[in-house]
Amino acid sequence: MAHNALVGTAGSRAPRLGRPVAAPAAVTEAGGVVLLLPDGEVTSGRRHSVRAHAAVLPLGRRLVRAGRADGLVAHVVRYRGRGWNGTEARQAADARWAVSEAVRRYGDVPVCLVGRGMGARAALAAGGHSAVTAVLALAPWLPEDDRAAEPEPVRQLVGRRVLIVHGTNDARTDPELSYRLAERAKKSNRDTCRFEVHTDGHALRQYRDEVHALAADFVLSALFARPQSRPLADAMAAPPPLGLRMPLAAGFGRSSG
Repeated sequence: MAHNALVGTAGSRAPRLGRPVAAPAAVTEAGGVVLLLPDGEVTSGRRHSVRAHAAVLPLGRRLVRAGRADGLVAHVVRYRGRGWNGTEARQAADARWAVSEAVRRYGDVPVCLVGRGMGARAALAAGGHSAVTAVLALAPWLPEDDRAAEPEPVRQLVGRRVLIVHGTNDARTDPELSYRLAERAKKSNRDTCRFEVHTDGHALRQYRDEVHALAADFVLSALFARPQSRPLADAMAAPPPLGLRMPLAAGFGRSSG
């Protein structure tokens, strides 16, 4: 696998970053980079989903606005295809490529991986890249417990700041599985926390403003050492289960704009 190219099975597809989110022109200098990893499908040979790509753009724009003073740049990763496809774990491989590509473009800058659904699993899996400082996993899709298979790895997250956010009414990805993963990750990495969005579903639409405010709080504190909100600091400091079942309060972030 080349440093800046990853060819698909058919030889005609490769992952891409494309233009920075909410940037009027090409960016050559950055203080930090967010890589947005869209949702996907369990098994598919189809090209990346335009709809899934569009779903992460509002969060990307919010993060860029909040981090503009620090030189924050965001890109949506365009996968080779929308399928995880079993042991191929394509989206995780594409996420690792994207981190290397960000380093190639911008130099030695901190990177935060922000994933949704299957993209959240890719973000967690690729979190071991040396340039990654933080991982934000929104409603992560995780495999069901299987005694015959190895558990989802967490050791690659040591030394990273990790935030998982999950709606309690998610009918597509099981919030209990993300709790169990967070519980295992917390044992080796104290900078791990998890927020629960009560009554919200997989898309986290009901409390989208609160989720975006929490995401901005986490990303800016992780990449640029900005002061973090009290709820985030408390969640990071609290032992399980408190710091892994932290409720996201309605109206979070409104007082600070």
